[in-house]
Amino acid sequence: MVVSSRGRWALSLLIVTFILLAPPALAGVKGAEVSVKAAKTSEVCMINDEVMKKPQIPVVVEGKTYYGCCPACATTLKNDPASRYSKDPATGKEVDKAEAFITEGPNGIALYFESEETARQYYSAR
Repeated sequence: MVVSSRGRWALSLLIVTFILLAPPALAGVKGAEVSVKAAKTSEVCMINDEVMKKPQIPVVVEGKTYYGCCPACATTLKNDPASRYSKDPATGKEVDKAEAFITEGPNGIALYFESEETARQYYSAR
C-alpha cells in the first residue's frame, strides 16, 4: 500500500492528537487523575459501615449527624464515641464519620476519607 505525503501527515497528526488527549481518557490508570463519587451520607449505616441505598436513622451527637440502620445502631452511635470514627484508608488518619468524604467500596462497604483528595489518592493507587 502506498501512502501519500498528505496521508502520512494526516496520520502523524492523528497520532499526536491521541498522545495529547489520551491521559484524561485513561482515568483509572495508576497515576492518572481519578474522579470519585461520594455516597449519600444519609444512606450509610455508620455502625455496619455499609452503603444501604436508602435513608437511615439520623442520630445527632454534639451537633453532628450520624446514621444507623436500626434502633440498636442508633443507640451505639449515641453511647459509644469510638463508633463515630474510622480510619482513612489512604492516610491511616482517624476521621469523624459525620465529617468524612464517604465512598462505596466493594460489596457496598462504606469507606471514610479525610477529603475527596485522599479518596482520589486511594482509588488512583489501585
